[in-house]
Amino acid sequence: MNSCRLNFVFISLFVVVLLVGCNPEKKKQKTLKETSVSGFEAPEGGRLLFNGKTLDGWDVTKFGTEGPVMVSEGKIVINMGDGASGITWAGDFPHVNYEVNLEARKTAGNDFFCGMTFPVNDDFCSLIIGGWGGPVVGLSCIDDLDASDNETQILKRFDKDIWYQIKLQVNDEKITGWVDDEKLVDFNYRGRKLSTRPEVDLSKPFGICTWLTTAELRNIWMKELE
Repeated sequence: MNSCRLNFVFISLFVVVLLVGCNPEKKKQKTLKETSVSGFEAPEGGRLLFNGKTLDGWDVTKFGTEGPVMVSEGKIVINMGDGASGITWAGDFPHVNYEVNLEARKTAGNDFFCGMTFPVNDDFCSLIIGGWGGPVVGLSCIDDLDASDNETQILKRFDKDIWYQIKLQVNDEKITGWVDDEKLVDFNYRGRKLSTRPEVDLSKPFGICTWLTTAELRNIWMKELE
């Protein structure tokens, strides 16, 4: 059995364990985060990338597989398509030394609900949240290996209809990613090959997409790092 097959079996077993080990009380507590943030403003030094009312500054990404994208009640709703669906930033975006913050939740489907493609100097990479059937977090691609097959892979349970805070930082040496207050990605990319899967190439230079999944995004902002 090859390594990809073994990896698929392991991830599938992990999903089963997560489903069996569901804690209703924990889920009940976490739904408190679902309250919409009214009049959200970026922290000092930050810049809003979503005004809460329109897609101003964004283009709906023409993947050819996309579902409809709309704004509703202060959220960007990326509806499930026949593959990737998402949005791409139409303005200028830094290539290094920056931080992006947003909140995202999955409302339908079982794959990644936040695939954030971003620049790293002259290259590009994607932070995948909830891929490969739901639990995979990691970077695609590292040395041509997907998040499911490289050392950045972390398995984490993600429930539907729950808001998760996602933060990405890119500096001269590292790509770092958090979900809520948990650091899940801490990768030194010096001397490594960074790339994206062909399916999300149209998200460059900066974009957010889903895969066979409906997701909602809100409170999107970024800041440049010194």
